[in-house]
Amino acid sequence: MSDALINGLAGAGGGIIAQLLTYPLQTVNTRQQTERDLKREKKKLGTFQHMCQVVKQEGWERLYGGLAPSLAGTAASQGVYYYFYQVFRNQVEAAALQQSKKGLGDGSVGMFSSLLVAALAGSVNVLMTNPIWVIVTRMQTHRKMPKEQKIVSESPSSVAEALVPVEPRPYGTFNTIREVYEEAGVTGFWKGVIPTLIMVSNPSMQFMLYETMLAKLKKKRALKGSNNVTALETFLLGAVAKLGATVTTYPLLVVKSRLQAKQVTTGDKRQQYKGTLDAILKMIKYEGLYGFYKGMSTKICQSVLAAAVLFMIKEELVKGAKLLLSNASSSSRVKS
Repeated sequence: MSDALINGLAGAGGGIIAQLLTYPLQTVNTRQQTERDLKREKKKLGTFQHMCQVVKQEGWERLYGGLAPSLAGTAASQGVYYYFYQVFRNQVEAAALQQSKKGLGDGSVGMFSSLLVAALAGSVNVLMTNPIWVIVTRMQTHRKMPKEQKIVSESPSSVAEALVPVEPRPYGTFNTIREVYEEAGVTGFWKGVIPTLIMVSNPSMQFMLYETMLAKLKKKRALKGSNNVTALETFLLGAVAKLGATVTTYPLLVVKSRLQAKQVTTGDKRQQYKGTLDAILKMIKYEGLYGFYKGMSTKICQSVLAAAVLFMIKEELVKGAKLLLSNASSSSRVKS
């Protein structure tokens, strides 16, 4: 089994576990990002208050709206990303080794090369999985608001009318796919792809920071005669790397969520976005810089926790897989 495949499967497994643990935070964050209170009349709710409000008004299940496609998207995204990251990195490492044989460089992969590898892997991932995240965003921002049905009760003396709440139609994955297609056709599944491609810099920064810190830690340990990195250290390195990347690229994430959420087709045109540039200009004009950082504290909590869990589990799965393959190889040699 190749290193690329091992890393791809380990990344998918780690991503799913991290997603399950942090999904309610992700749902709340997406809702915060897509709120369009132009006059800031609504009282700003904290993460926990917002979560309680969703539970009270719509039920626990809404915190997990879109979980199924999100898990599929996480597995696909992490698997695709780690697979192509390892493929591209193997090529860069081979090229660096060739250069070192010619007396150019020490054979190691530099920071710029790591950034380029991460960017290429991220771009492939975005183009392949964007439709899944459009569906997830729609399902996360769908509000379970009961409709009112007019009931007319006739009696000999009078006619009484009453409005009673009616449970809305379930908003599942296939309903969402149909809605997106009816609104914008096939191209609707690639809404927000431009800011998402620009946001490739997020995982690029994340992995560059992570690998740089990990390499320095391993080098420091090597001087002491050990090359082992614990799960807790991997967790902390992943958290720090994700924190730095998230703070830098958060405004693009808000723009992406606005574009992928269901667009307002009637009423206030200030809330209607024709594309990425139009969304950015309207947000600047009507909401100011504040609009680009809605829900940032929630996102930091969710992203840092998810990334830390992902890196920790991914590294442990890779170690376990390599150990199993090594033991299997040793056993086969003994038998032969």
